[in-house]
Amino acid sequence: MEGPPDQPLMGKVEDARLIAEACFSSGARAALLYAPNMTANFFDLSSGEAGEILQKLRNYRLRIAVVCPPGAVQFSSRFREVEGELSDFFRIFETPEGAREWLRG
Repeated sequence: MEGPPDQPLMGKVEDARLIAEACFSSGARAALLYAPNMTANFFDLSSGEAGEILQKLRNYRLRIAVVCPPGAVQFSSRFREVEGELSDFFRIFETPEGAREWLRG
């Protein structure tokens, strides 16, 4: 399942279920998303949005790749550290090609 590169998909944390539904309806076990697809505060760990969304998607056993070109978003200071801890099912990529390759692997 791939989100549209320049449109919001999740306005609130609860919308993570929409990603899961789209994956399941298409028979996918992974989603390639783009920074604009995420909630407004996803990349700010203090908001708690990333933790809640990623936990919901992990419970569905989905792999998630998010494309964030350099400078596209402002990450909170420890965001990359959290990404490293979750790298078995969640990663950030600079390009869609890198994300697709990881999701296929």
